[in-house]
Amino acid sequence: MKREWLIWKLTFGVIILAGAFMATQASAQGQSTGQSSSTAASTDKDKIGDRKENQQDRIASGVKDGQLTAGETANIESKEAGLNKEIRTDRAANGGKLSGAEKTQINQQQNQLSKNIYTDKHNAATAKFGNSEVGRRQENQQDRIAQGIKSGQLTAGETSKLETKEAGLNKEVRTDRAANGGKLTNAEKTQVNHQQNRLSNQIYKDKHNNRAQHPKH
Repeated sequence: MKREWLIWKLTFGVIILAGAFMATQASAQGQSTGQSSSTAASTDKDKIGDRKENQQDRIASGVKDGQLTAGETANIESKEAGLNKEIRTDRAANGGKLSGAEKTQINQQQNQLSKNIYTDKHNAATAKFGNSEVGRRQENQQDRIAQGIKSGQLTAGETSKLETKEAGLNKEVRTDRAANGGKLTNAEKTQVNHQQNRLSNQIYKDKHNNRAQHPKH
């Protein structure tokens, strides 16, 4: 009887140890899978974010040196804002991740956007500000926008709206000058100055609100 009790006790101990081992292995495997999944999602964000940041830097450079006009910048940043929204929507629908098909599609869209940036920076259209007071203010405001793009203080959507307004004002100035032998009347200068003041205030507000461009997200 004593021998049977000893055998039963040893067998029970082995079963307990085996169960504990299997539980530990399952837990480790689960943690490993979770970490792999988390690492993959983080890597996806980094790759997409790095490309986004690089393209925003190229846009900022083009705005600052005049290779990109306000209209071209508005168009590019509008597409960028649309792509950012698409990425956020896809991730929200998939627990923070992107499917293989979504990654492929986003990569193609980023490739197309990159080509657009290159084409617009190397075409004949350039931002010419001139040395007048209006021209100097235009250049100064474009420099501030370029800095906001590069630093991430301006989102793609904010930049698109600012540059759309800038493009409209630039067109108005060109039209007024064409109608007056290349000059602006005093009344036109006053009106343009008011519009530039409003645009300047909007640039400041957009750069100092709580929204920011987060390339990694």
